[in-house]
Amino acid sequence: MRDFDLNLVRTFVLLYETRSVTATAEAMHLTQPTISYSLQKLRRRFSDELFRRAKGGLVPTATAQALYEPLHNALAGIEAAVSGAWSFDPATAHATFTLSLSDLGEVALLPRLMAALPSHAPGVTLAVRPLDVVNAPDQLGRGEIDAFIASPLFSTPRVARIPLFNEGYVGMVASAHPRLRGPVGLAELAGERHIAVFGPTGHDGPRRALEANGLMHRVVLETTRFTSLPYLVQGGELIAMVPRMVAEVFVTDHDVRLVELPFDIEPAQVSIYARHAHARGAAQDWLVRFMAEILAGR
Repeated sequence: MRDFDLNLVRTFVLLYETRSVTATAEAMHLTQPTISYSLQKLRRRFSDELFRRAKGGLVPTATAQALYEPLHNALAGIEAAVSGAWSFDPATAHATFTLSLSDLGEVALLPRLMAALPSHAPGVTLAVRPLDVVNAPDQLGRGEIDAFIASPLFSTPRVARIPLFNEGYVGMVASAHPRLRGPVGLAELAGERHIAVFGPTGHDGPRRALEANGLMHRVVLETTRFTSLPYLVQGGELIAMVPRMVAEVFVTDHDVRLVELPFDIEPAQVSIYARHAHARGAAQDWLVRFMAEILAGR
């Protein structure tokens, strides 16, 4: 163990999580040759290649896969012990946390967090970044963000999931829509022109419902963001299926109304994702508890 220091552990964990020498070097504020030299030391220490280069990045060997969990847990334990030496008092602390949110999160969840901050932590500020569903777990592991809120279920052991609520869906039409009022039937929906949202992972329930009920041929517009829907709906006779919570926000700000749908749509499971509890510092631990308290159960 004489030549095996803590930085080698951190290098290995970051290489495993990022699958990139470049990203690991950036996260550790080191040069790429330094990371490559550390990888050579790791390979000699474990008598294994550990990572093979492939088109999509580094691919861990079976030995690396076996090493990841114990080394990750060891590193997390050390970080937790060190960060635990300082307490976090939200009433007096001055800190900035970086969150990743979708457009729906910024519309429906961020206002509630900001409304609660002055009474819970007057010196805390938030920096919000667009949610990158593919890379968010890696951003979390590299410390680029403190937490993110998403509806996809991430199965990776690298992040902890804190469930918030299940989100159902409702129909949204213009307030002046001449036909759809109150609960609508399938036959009525089949006679209308629909908007479908394409792309956001975790919110594909409405699209699957359209397909299951033979309504895809009635889709006249596909868009990529739920937040564009009230603008598209309020001036005509289109109908869109929208997450209920954000739809209720849209009603207060746009000339739209909501109608109940004649079929069930699989709800989206909205969760906070953060580093594991033993790897969070006191400040990050407070952030997760604060978000869960304000947002859970809606």
